[in-house]
Amino acid sequence: MAAAEPKPPAGAATARRLARSCWSAFWDYETPKVIVVKNRRLGVVYRLVQLLILLYFVWYVFIVQKSYQDRETGPESSVITKVKGITSSEHKVWDVEEYVKPPEGGSVFSIITRIEVTPSQTLGTCPESVRVTNATCDSDDDCVAGHLDMLGNGVRTGRCVPYYHGAFKTCEVSGWCPVEDAASVSQFLGKMAPNFTILIKNSIHYPKFQFSKGNIENRKNGYLKHCTFDEVSHLYCPIFKLGFIVEQAGENFTELAHWGGVIGVIINWDCDLDLSASKCNPKYSFRRLDPKHIPASSGYNFRFAKYYKINGSTTRTLIKAYGVRIDVIVHGQAGKFSLIPTIINLATALTSIGVGSFLCDWILLTFMNKNKVYSHKKFDKMVDAPKRGTGPGPGASQDSTPTDPRGLAQL
Repeated sequence: MAAAEPKPPAGAATARRLARSCWSAFWDYETPKVIVVKNRRLGVVYRLVQLLILLYFVWYVFIVQKSYQDRETGPESSVITKVKGITSSEHKVWDVEEYVKPPEGGSVFSIITRIEVTPSQTLGTCPESVRVTNATCDSDDDCVAGHLDMLGNGVRTGRCVPYYHGAFKTCEVSGWCPVEDAASVSQFLGKMAPNFTILIKNSIHYPKFQFSKGNIENRKNGYLKHCTFDEVSHLYCPIFKLGFIVEQAGENFTELAHWGGVIGVIINWDCDLDLSASKCNPKYSFRRLDPKHIPASSGYNFRFAKYYKINGSTTRTLIKAYGVRIDVIVHGQAGKFSLIPTIINLATALTSIGVGSFLCDWILLTFMNKNKVYSHKKFDKMVDAPKRGTGPGPGASQDSTPTDPRGLAQL
């Protein structure tokens, strides 16, 4: 007698049934079913959601953001500057060749308003500045010969010598002497500085749209000699007084001139190229860029030296300059009608209107689905009808959804 075949494990049979079910469901086709629900409150919610979505796309997306346009940001830009004016300190008259650094007229330049001068420095040995860490001493043993402090003024010789003034001593260094802190003289140049004029010539180009424009109006040659900037009457006369720039940035000129600072002149070109070129105008704004409320990093200064010969030996005048640094920053964007972004945003708008149906379906299924009438009418399962002349197979089924007219009326 043949042995009975072993039965497959129950887990394997369950897995096969699940796989067959998933494979069968993969070939199902789903189509939406339209049901009209006579409920005024739900209808108000549905139309209100549609109205809000429509207003969002019409007002914000298309009118405010102008999403029907193709856009280009960051124009190609050229900036040329020129400063004019004279001023005086306690000892001399200063012209533009002396107080503007660098003199090339680029987008970043400095106007010197105060200097600390250390004259007649020569190469030799002298006491180190008392401001340098570990520079004070009592004897030669406190000074290491050959030591070079990156924040100091030279190489230490190993001697402890009397300071320039006072009863204390500092380590002697070999370098440019006397050191800056011991012999500097302060001079203020900011007396006439608010009246300095600054010409800022700016040209921009949007290569995608082949559009170019500048901030100087095409008038007679003498126009720029008699005008200064005014946002209403002289928008295309980019000649600014230094005092005006500092005032527009919300700063006190005397304080800024004493310690220095960085002021940004921001030129913004936002152009709607669907309009005429005359509607594309520069907008100027001014603000301080350095963090004035942080003492460790506020203010602006730099050093430079002037070298000359006395009796065959090299001598220099060291100048620590405080001033107003001007950074001209240009940015903007241009837009022009394009069919592709228009179609994309229209399709997005039409698709988003369907959010109203999704929300109302969720409200019906969650809060208003009395007697489950809506869910029975919303979801039907249909199978192919059996061939004529054959009875229903074991896998065949019919729509057995109960119809309850009273329940449907409650919706």
